[in-house]
Amino acid sequence: MGVKNTLLKLCVFCLLCFIICTKSYLKPGLSDVLKNNTNIMNDTGKLVSNRSLVTKKKKFVSVDKIKRDATTIPGKGGLLASPDGNRHSHSRLTESRVKAKTISRFGHYEGYSKSIYDEWIQTSQYITMRDGVKIAVDIVRPALDGKPVEEPLPLVWTHSRYHRGLEVGGKYYSWATTVKTLIRHGYIAASVDARGCGASFGRYEGTFSPAESRDAYELTEWFAAQPWCDGNIGMYGTSYLGITQFMAASQAPPHLKAIFPNMALFDIYNIMYPGGVFRFDFVETWGSITRELDISTVALPVEKDIKGKMRDEAIKDHLDNWDIKLESRRLKFRDGDFYKNGFFRHNPSENLDSINKSGIAVYQWNGWFDVFTRSACQWYANLDVPNKLTIGPWAHGSFDKTKRAERRHLTSIEQLRWFDYWLKGIDNGIMNEPKINYALMIEPDKWEWRSANTWPLPNEKRVNYYFNKGPSQSVQSVNDGLLSTRKSSNNEGIDKYSIDYSTTTGTSTRWDNGCGFPMKYPDMTENDRKGLTYTTPVLNEDIIIIGHPVITLYIMLTANDGDFYAFLEEIDEKGFSHYITEGVLRASHRSLSKAPYKNLGLPYHSHFREDFKLLDKNEPAALVFDLHPTSVVFNAGHRIRVTITCADKDNAEVRYCDRPTPVVSLYRNSKYPSCISLPVYSNN
Repeated sequence: MGVKNTLLKLCVFCLLCFIICTKSYLKPGLSDVLKNNTNIMNDTGKLVSNRSLVTKKKKFVSVDKIKRDATTIPGKGGLLASPDGNRHSHSRLTESRVKAKTISRFGHYEGYSKSIYDEWIQTSQYITMRDGVKIAVDIVRPALDGKPVEEPLPLVWTHSRYHRGLEVGGKYYSWATTVKTLIRHGYIAASVDARGCGASFGRYEGTFSPAESRDAYELTEWFAAQPWCDGNIGMYGTSYLGITQFMAASQAPPHLKAIFPNMALFDIYNIMYPGGVFRFDFVETWGSITRELDISTVALPVEKDIKGKMRDEAIKDHLDNWDIKLESRRLKFRDGDFYKNGFFRHNPSENLDSINKSGIAVYQWNGWFDVFTRSACQWYANLDVPNKLTIGPWAHGSFDKTKRAERRHLTSIEQLRWFDYWLKGIDNGIMNEPKINYALMIEPDKWEWRSANTWPLPNEKRVNYYFNKGPSQSVQSVNDGLLSTRKSSNNEGIDKYSIDYSTTTGTSTRWDNGCGFPMKYPDMTENDRKGLTYTTPVLNEDIIIIGHPVITLYIMLTANDGDFYAFLEEIDEKGFSHYITEGVLRASHRSLSKAPYKNLGLPYHSHFREDFKLLDKNEPAALVFDLHPTSVVFNAGHRIRVTITCADKDNAEVRYCDRPTPVVSLYRNSKYPSCISLPVYSNN
């Protein structure tokens, strides 16, 4: 945390700048200055509109030209698979190309919708909510010859926890302008400062509070009632701004027709306390960033508030904002008083019934290295409304240039296809295609796109890879065990492990990335050396894994509790250990329960106080838990490795025990066959 605290203010600034840089609507000089900056919400724009925007447009309007840069899918990287299963090399697409026919499929859209607007009008104002709280909004309307288009148009908006825009070099950039493809094609865009955030008044009452969600209802209906809006409303945005879309849908605004949530969590507890282990670094870093935004980072006032006096009064309201850093450590069990009375009662998954009753169509967007990948799959399994899902090879924030370019391109195309269908009534066939598009990662810089209609895949085969005695001669770990589809035939196999509390996956993990920092895992070998490892022989053929790995550990411990991490890794020809995915479980939270929702056949732990169970020092305990889902090819000539540790010191709370250091006994015999179940996929 020391380094991150030092960089916090820079991170906040970069967090906001990154959107602008990746969306490429700045002037070249400014883009060059900011091009290395980073952001949590690199694919979100935040948009809002107001009645006074129309009446005051001559006084406050500014007109920005939208550059007609060609949209490109990079030649390096993935292969684009069409719904019929054929794979296609990436090709360069430009809006200026003459359309010989209509095309509408994943990543390709021609002939259905025209790009006709090359400028916009941007205004801002306050909208007053039911309780008198004023909410700051930006509205961006397509324009012709410096005047907003009078024809009523559909509107898309985003509900932002991170300010509705950014001022750079004396010029203000609203996140509403980040959806320039939609604006060009005849959509109004709006960006809203959430209650208690930015220039909005009120107190932030916690993540996805009832007040915030009800605001979304009122804002949606306000937009729909404006003379320049045709009443068809959509929402978009990433991370917090993706989750607020689900919460808006739970309120069922009559005019909200479709949403496009990018990387939205499903269950708060399972993100903050996965497996019962507190992700202190993720939670406290996010809490510090949002606190900085609420109190210290000056938000731009709305247009009538020329001297910022109203904005300054709003910030005084923010001083009493709910603070996740102070509150989160109070939660140990899902059913505690804090859960019942605090922000966890606003858990998105607890709103499933109302979301499904709303009928609002949902197109989810996610990445295999996001912190919410499991959430995306859980949403998909539980949604009864029209819905689609795309999972790419990227993380929460895309720092790799090739992946960022592909993500940006595909997002803009799929958003346009989605909203054209649901907000404009264009029959482009998007709902006749396979419901799921996902990237199969072949190498770090190579992937291909595939499609499916069900998740998990219907033709997956669960294959158990058992822990066995070594050596594998691939790593100098505590035990250097073997990983094999053959189960041990003896009753005596046990590996001993004196817990090493220095084990870590580093400070550039998927969890760091979820807070706006780069993700770059190191060679995991150093961490592997400090833990128990089980590695296959060199693979004779490719093994494709698509889905949710599940691990079963039979353990005893000289202490009465402990945390157990499982890492799935790929070892290349040079011995470099590549991080693939991970899972964790605190032993005292191991009791299995029936999930209150469809859980994809995965093990479910209630994390209720009544299910808390300390370890028996005389009897092995079974720990069964899933790892984050993945879609990856373990290439011929490589190896598969599972590493077990009891700490990830830079990313999660460490459960230190008094001396002597606890010793783990991990069983790997015929009676207690520890193993990992992998979802193996066959091309046949």
